[in-house]
Amino acid sequence: MQGPAIGEDYHIEASLNWWNAEPSLIVNSESLGIIGTDVNLITDLGIEKKRLRVFDLILKPGRKHRLSFQHLPITYTTDAFPVQREFVFNGQLYRLGLPVTTSVDFTTLSFGYEYDFLYFRRGFVGAGINLKYTNIEVDLQSPIGAEFVAIQAPIPAVNFAGRGYVTPNLAIDAKLSFFRIPDGLAEQIEGDGSYTDFDLHGTYNINRYVGAQLGWRKTTIFFTSDLDSGDLQFKGLYFGGVVRY
Repeated sequence: MQGPAIGEDYHIEASLNWWNAEPSLIVNSESLGIIGTDVNLITDLGIEKKRLRVFDLILKPGRKHRLSFQHLPITYTTDAFPVQREFVFNGQLYRLGLPVTTSVDFTTLSFGYEYDFLYFRRGFVGAGINLKYTNIEVDLQSPIGAEFVAIQAPIPAVNFAGRGYVTPNLAIDAKLSFFRIPDGLAEQIEGDGSYTDFDLHGTYNINRYVGAQLGWRKTTIFFTSDLDSGDLQFKGLYFGGVVRY
């Protein structure tokens, strides 16, 4: 552990990672008083796992202050996949074997501020707030018609983060973000929801400007409203790179 930690002297940091996320996607939609079925978009409609691209941008105006932005596009499609079991979605009955083209979009934008209340030569511990805007769209096209559900909502979240250097070039980061609608508020708005995101990764800094990343991440989104609900989960390894100035 000779010399200062590499990778802390910057004002702008951008990273691009490819996330090999394993999805678990369950949605339910009620319409015209007809109760919906919990639809598993993977086993029922053939959604397949794919690699997701994650872009992060961090501005560091001071040693203990960080402003962050993240763009996480999550889209899946299937073409004329035969329904694997009978279910009801948005008031429409889908029978076994019916060909359905499915398009889903769970893209998330995140804006945040973090204050590192403990700062060391070889790491920090911080806390902050995030505003996550998640777009939830599910579109089913079939010979019996088209059904569509769309929900857009900003989600405030609290986050805690920490970093430590194993060597001057190798940093280990952990970050936890979470939010849950209070029970009293859930009763007033007739809905409920929660968001949890855990990220653990290592960064090997080749020099102060460039580094490589490898990590594991798990994101869970749960929501209910008058007519719609969903339980979405993504987890898996990711890899990519980071540049700084």
